[in-house]
Amino acid sequence: MVTLFKPPKNKAKKQQPQQRLTIESLNHEGVGVARINNKVCFVEGALTGETVLASVVQKKSTFERFSTDKILTASPSRIAPFCQHYDLCGGCQLQHLAIEEQLIEKQKAVSQLFKKFANMVTLNWQPAIESDSLHYRRSARIAVYYSPQHQSFQLGFRQKSAKRIINIEKCLVLDTSYIAIFSVFRQLLPKLKNGRAITHIQLCSVNYAFVILRHIKPLSSTDLDKIQKACTENNWKLVLEGETGKFKFLGDHNDNLPNYQLTKQQLSFAFKFNNFIQVNDSVNQKMITQALDWLALSAHESVLDLFCGIGNFSLAMASQAKKVIGVEGVEASVAMAKINAKANNSNNTEFYCQDLSQALAEAAWFKQTYDVLVLDPSRIGAFSVLTQLTLKKVNRILYISCDPVTLARDTTLIADAGFSLDKIALMNMFPHTKHIETMALFVKA
Repeated sequence: MVTLFKPPKNKAKKQQPQQRLTIESLNHEGVGVARINNKVCFVEGALTGETVLASVVQKKSTFERFSTDKILTASPSRIAPFCQHYDLCGGCQLQHLAIEEQLIEKQKAVSQLFKKFANMVTLNWQPAIESDSLHYRRSARIAVYYSPQHQSFQLGFRQKSAKRIINIEKCLVLDTSYIAIFSVFRQLLPKLKNGRAITHIQLCSVNYAFVILRHIKPLSSTDLDKIQKACTENNWKLVLEGETGKFKFLGDHNDNLPNYQLTKQQLSFAFKFNNFIQVNDSVNQKMITQALDWLALSAHESVLDLFCGIGNFSLAMASQAKKVIGVEGVEASVAMAKINAKANNSNNTEFYCQDLSQALAEAAWFKQTYDVLVLDPSRIGAFSVLTQLTLKKVNRILYISCDPVTLARDTTLIADAGFSLDKIALMNMFPHTKHIETMALFVKA
């Protein structure tokens, strides 16, 4: 018998009348969509094809939000969540849906957004980039809070739709290096003289399994000895962050920067713990490989890589192109991109720091001509920069998206400039979550 997903109990919900709803689809946030008298209803915890009893949690003139109370007819794709904390923890949203069906639903949701925003009905979908659905996160941030009321530490992640910290015993999407992280620190923190000074534990498993402690007051030497002993026993490299962005390596580490590899491209990327890197190493490697395959760069082509970060795409493309210009709004990331270019003997790259939401016409890099444009923006998308670029001067545009809404919206600008959508594929960077990562290649029509 399948164990059904049960949303967290909410006393206030019992006062609301229940509605019997049939779920038509999932939206791009993994939420069930139903209708009452043509009014859209978003139903948390429900799956496509299911009939549920649900209580309203929000009423607006154009839509209503519901929370599932009881599943009357279950989807054949509904499964038992593998995590004991799933009902409360806000980290995952789709563990109750079979992994293969998660991809199908996400692809459908993206297709609907392209139809709505870009008036595109038929998309040339390519196979999704996937990884293992467990232990895929090489980095994460664990909240630590001392509750004076309960006189105990809370160690874990935020509750769904709340700021409260859920005590986590084990997280099966974290890298296997950190299987014991919660149990070790739950036992250790009460034994420290100043354990209350620790507010977060950052995890980063790359060349080493790093444990970065954020603390707002100094830790005593006795405390540090206890923490170091626990880390050594679990093969973790201890790093302290006493001030934001200032990291101190402890133990036998030689203070070299952490780094990750793109083995197929024979590239190594150093970074600091406050730089952004992709959390799913396997998907990142496959993503870079697919980007190079789709673009098929030639030795005479110049590439403009916007939102380039520490050079994740730039250096891989530089091995095939004539020149790559990377632009990024975070100065610390640009500094690391330059370091990585030098370390990898990439002599045909240049990196610039520029706020890409502002006017760009006077920037030196903006005045150059390019054959290929690569975009890897944050969730707000690339609308601002796309309205300023003369897109007709490039031949191909590769868009890496972490928000399908802004991708579909920005596609209208790209299509209006004379491009057609050649290929599109999901990249399942975050299995079991609502997050949708997409790669899209546009070519001149």
